[in-house]
Amino acid sequence: MNSRSVTAFAPATVANVGCGFDIMGFAVKGIGDKVTITLRDDKDTSIIRMSGCYGNMIPTERNKNTAGVAIDAYLKATGRTDLMLDIFLEKNLPLGSGLGSSASSAAAAIFALNNLLGNPLTTTELIPFAMEGERIACGSAHADNVAPSLLGGFVLIRSYQPLDIIRVKCPDELCCTIIHPHIQLKTSDARRILKRDIPINDAIRQSANAAAFMTGMINEDFDLMGRSICDLLAEPKRTQLIPGFEKTRQTALDNGAIGCGISGSGPSVFALCKGELISGLVAEAMKKTFYEAGLNSDTFVSRLNAPGASILQTN
Repeated sequence: MNSRSVTAFAPATVANVGCGFDIMGFAVKGIGDKVTITLRDDKDTSIIRMSGCYGNMIPTERNKNTAGVAIDAYLKATGRTDLMLDIFLEKNLPLGSGLGSSASSAAAAIFALNNLLGNPLTTTELIPFAMEGERIACGSAHADNVAPSLLGGFVLIRSYQPLDIIRVKCPDELCCTIIHPHIQLKTSDARRILKRDIPINDAIRQSANAAAFMTGMINEDFDLMGRSICDLLAEPKRTQLIPGFEKTRQTALDNGAIGCGISGSGPSVFALCKGELISGLVAEAMKKTFYEAGLNSDTFVSRLNAPGASILQTN
């Protein structure tokens, strides 16, 4: 028997960031999934082995698992479908959380595999394969989670066809509080309730907010960023799925956040803040407000310049 293995980590992410539906996202430091890929020649490897807090909640079949689908898309594109791979996923992110759970698994898997094979592709070139994992998870191959999970930091997707990913430098003081209330929302369900036809005035205002937010990032204008975190496409529909959202958002703003919105499809909520001290105070206040709405929750604080996928171990 011959075997080589690589273990990779890919972080959780916040997508949309209010005004950037399907085109903006950033990495969250310290939380995410791990995947170990082992190259073998002695066994059937059609099933993914699982561990972690949420490992018993997702499919183990490769063609139904975001990590497996991303890996198989990579192997097909590179002509390596003959490889026998043992895939071990440590699932640490909750499903349907708005934290980029499916993207983290796909990103970690594809990053580990590329390293195992000698890094023939750049990290940016891995994004389309991780997007295929997203397609199986929610029916849409969007990149606003997988791109920051792989690349780290804040990313802007200028175009999907062709794929054009832009990394955006964040102000050093810019931090984020993320609160995850203990309810689950399927991304596919959260996308299904969205309006298909967008009034031209809403499209204009959304575009203006996205442009203003990017300008605020570049100029380190926190007030402009705060004024621009306004979503007219997804949030008006999705707020009804998150008990206590409006009060929690107001609590964040009252305690010093510069802006607040739904993380991805929800139910997690993000609040951008200037500095970690304010982020911590906002986290405590938001957690209390959700509790008053009948929901326990977890909180995380991260700077927006968090690292992306990384290799943890090679054997």
